[in-house]
Amino acid sequence: MKKYIIFAVLLAVGLFFGWMIFGGSSTSDDEHSHTEISKTNQMWTCSMHPQIMQPEPGDCPICGMDLIPAASSAEGLLADQFKLSKNAMALANIQTSIIGNGQIANNAIKLSGKIVENEEANTVQVSYFSGRIERLYINFTGEKVRKGQVLATVYSPELYAAQQELITAASLKESQPALYKAIRNKLKLWKLSENQINQIETSGKVKENFPIYATVSGTVSEKLVAQGQAIKQGQPLLKIANLNTVWANFDVYENQINLFKKGQEVTVTTNAYPNTKFEGTVDFIDPILDSSTRTVKLRVVLNNKNDTFKPGMFVEGKIKGISSSKEQFLSVPSSAVLWTGKRSVVYIKTNSTQPTFEMREITLGNQIGDYYEVLEGLNNGAEIVTNGTFTVDAAAQLQGKKSMMNKEGGKVMTGHEGHLGMETKSPNANENNLKTNKRIEVSSDFQNQLKLVFNEYIQLKDALVKDDSVKGITAAKKLLNTLSKVDMKLLSDDKAHNHWMPFEKGIKTAATAISNTSAIATQRDHFKNLSSNFIETLQVFGINETVFVEFCPMADNNKGAYWLSKEEKVINPYYGEAMLTCGEVKQVIK
Repeated sequence: MKKYIIFAVLLAVGLFFGWMIFGGSSTSDDEHSHTEISKTNQMWTCSMHPQIMQPEPGDCPICGMDLIPAASSAEGLLADQFKLSKNAMALANIQTSIIGNGQIANNAIKLSGKIVENEEANTVQVSYFSGRIERLYINFTGEKVRKGQVLATVYSPELYAAQQELITAASLKESQPALYKAIRNKLKLWKLSENQINQIETSGKVKENFPIYATVSGTVSEKLVAQGQAIKQGQPLLKIANLNTVWANFDVYENQINLFKKGQEVTVTTNAYPNTKFEGTVDFIDPILDSSTRTVKLRVVLNNKNDTFKPGMFVEGKIKGISSSKEQFLSVPSSAVLWTGKRSVVYIKTNSTQPTFEMREITLGNQIGDYYEVLEGLNNGAEIVTNGTFTVDAAAQLQGKKSMMNKEGGKVMTGHEGHLGMETKSPNANENNLKTNKRIEVSSDFQNQLKLVFNEYIQLKDALVKDDSVKGITAAKKLLNTLSKVDMKLLSDDKAHNHWMPFEKGIKTAATAISNTSAIATQRDHFKNLSSNFIETLQVFGINETVFVEFCPMADNNKGAYWLSKEEKVINPYYGEAMLTCGEVKQVIK
């Protein structure tokens, strides 16, 4: 019996130790297996450069910071989809809308334009005889004149001799009527009236200084002569504009031409009278397209008897009644669309519970009011991003998804790769090499005038930073106006003059293109060329001020683009709020 008890105790002890060894080992192996799987699936990223994804911990290859565990990707997420947290959406003010078929309620198209003189009512006052202006009664441009008013008195030897001939022929008109008649007709050709001719004949006195009378009423738009100046027969003296009616010339883009026709009603507004609306109709559509701006002129004739409109004034026109060629069509707000070259993209929200987004290329039709027709790429009922689109696009780029600037997806370059010895080359490296031009000595007066142009450039840059295309147009027009006042006579050196001419042409061409478009993406494309010309201009001439040349490697489809700034801090004008700080200082011009 004692023997059996010993065997039972030994068996119990053996089972206990066996459980401890093999059971514990199994659990340990199980835990070890789960840990290995977790470590295998865990990815590591950089808090400053979230596009970096590594299978194991370490240092960021861009900035050297320690990598942190990346959030696990959600199940069922497609290759081109990405998520944003609800908190991130709230901070970026990202808003979405569900689109559908239907007519657009507010279908008025806005056009930007300018008040100009009515060319049909303009007159050039000329001299009908040669001589010298003894007295000019018009003192300044803008002065109003009335028909029959004396504009100037002229001493004319020819007219003086013709008056003497008339007096002599008058005494012989009975014996030589043909001579008498010929002399009177000659005076009539010089625009002397019957009363003036009869007065000379009756008085028998010759007038030394003969008056020139206004043939029309209006406003003097330009003085072409000065007192004491010798003039020839037929020479223009004054330009007189009748401003009782004026023209409002609007720019119509090539893809909008088919939406307009003569007789359409136009509502015109101007900043000078913000609470007043003026009505007119389309009077003329230019049949010739401006190849440089890809626009045609649309003209509206406005009543201006109260001198409300001034030539040169900017106006905005709204043309109602614009409709699609289809009874029902799919439309998206213009704020939802991003452009890059010929591509148009939007971002659709594919999951409402956990915000999931995906880029979608679409084909657009006509712009109708603040909307675009969608011809291909979207279906009725799709939910798209309508506010904060650039922010969503930036998130897509950082996560290596398809985006506006990255059609195929994959990791994007941030512009910081070269800081730690990582070589990065632009697809168009030759274009991105910053030139260094040799300085030419010019007068301080010329530099001061150039500095005024540069200040307008900064205003334009600030407008692009704020994504404000309207202020961009205004700033570009002010830049052009200031550029036109730069006096080339201050460049006495032929070398300086030869350098300035191509620079001026390049600046003018780019600024004109910006002033003729309201599309912010197109403005930024032309701003790249404007900046390139301005950089070389300041390198050659200088403006007695420190200027920073800054560069963004992601601009212009990752080819890179430069701009100028008064401060060292980088504020990127090519992406606005989406990527304000992308870039670095490449050069300092002193």
